[in-house]
Amino acid sequence: MKEGIHPESRQVAVTCSCGNKFEVRLAHPEDTMQIEICSACHPFFTGTQKIIEAAGQVDKFRRRYGGREKTAAE
Repeated sequence: MKEGIHPESRQVAVTCSCGNKFEVRLAHPEDTMQIEICSACHPFFTGTQKIIEAAGQVDKFRRRYGGREKTAAE
């Protein structure tokens, strides 16, 4: 590596909103970092999935903007 062009990195304590704590080496200006999601609570890593009601959002959109009704051909 070239000297003098890379930022200084140091150990940073990371705390997730789920309560998981770990340390990583980063070029972060502070000694602690707060995150919302980590590998302990992310659905991809845990295998769990939250059900999102997409149909309710579509119905809400159609009611608000006067969407057309479904026909038998659709």
